[in-house]
Amino acid sequence: MSKKIQKSSSGMNIPDYQFEAIARCLLPKIQKYYESEEGKKALAEYRTEKAELIQADSKGK
Repeated sequence: MSKKIQKSSSGMNIPDYQFEAIARCLLPKIQKYYESEEGKKALAEYRTEKAELIQADSKGK
């Protein structure tokens, strides 16, 4: 009987279950950061910069 080999979708030789384990550890920290004032400010700045880039690209076409 052959064993089913789980191929990683990352393109690396790291199994998906290991990425999922890391994500489970990091997600609460990322959520906490974006709920903080610093995180909210950083996200607002990112969104503004992204919108400006999109607007500049659409004018350039």
